[in-house]
Amino acid sequence: MEVTERFAEVLAGPEAGVALDEATLLVAAHAYPGLDVAAELARIDRLADGCAVPTLDGLLRLLFDDLGFRGNRGAYYDPRNSYLNDVLDRRLGIPITLAVVTMSVGRRLGVPLAGVAMPGHFLLRDRVDPAVFVDPFAGGAQLDEAGCEAAFRRVQGHDAAFDRTFLEPVGPHAIVARLLANLRSVFAASGDRASMAWVLRLRTLVPGVPDEERAELAAVLAALGDFRAAAAEFEGAAGVLGGAFAERYALAAGRLRARLN
Repeated sequence: MEVTERFAEVLAGPEAGVALDEATLLVAAHAYPGLDVAAELARIDRLADGCAVPTLDGLLRLLFDDLGFRGNRGAYYDPRNSYLNDVLDRRLGIPITLAVVTMSVGRRLGVPLAGVAMPGHFLLRDRVDPAVFVDPFAGGAQLDEAGCEAAFRRVQGHDAAFDRTFLEPVGPHAIVARLLANLRSVFAASGDRASMAWVLRLRTLVPGVPDEERAELAAVLAALGDFRAAAAEFEGAAGVLGGAFAERYALAAGRLRARLN
């Protein structure tokens, strides 16, 4: 099965059953055609096998002390920080990918962790003791709510308004969407439209992502000269959005199809 189709299939079922590790590796497979996703999943299995004490403390000690996983502070916007295979190779990542590694190994050990999509800084929350949070970018440091707020203010500024709802757990759909949003920002900054196209394509397949993003994908495809695919995306956006958007996107699709003649 083609990797984009498999990505859509993984995310299409009930969210509780989404294999987050596979979904994020399928993102990486778009940057690394031919990536052996099954072999990468087996690597995560082996990480779990190396944990002597299947507790939260044991998990964090394995990953961040013994194996040296750490946040890439020197090159935060390197796209490799968002590809799980590279994170496993280099033991370097950004908060969200280090969190995915930690959650994935923890799931295999029976140490349940939830993702926390705090603005500007992704964290983990212990499902057994919800008062305990983990900052994977800070070497697996364990935090309480006050520590999370302090981390928030370091990123957002001292006067930024903190809301306790920032610490509520999020599911795999939100995590994958945020990972792809990070890549979208990286490729937008570098002007890499070809990579932007596959990132936006994947985002349109994530449940809950706004339908308007199909129009953004269409604009990138048009800039790449793929007028047929761009027109199809504008038409798809028009079909689901309706109203003024429908007319605008239908006209855009028509102009692009005219260029095919």
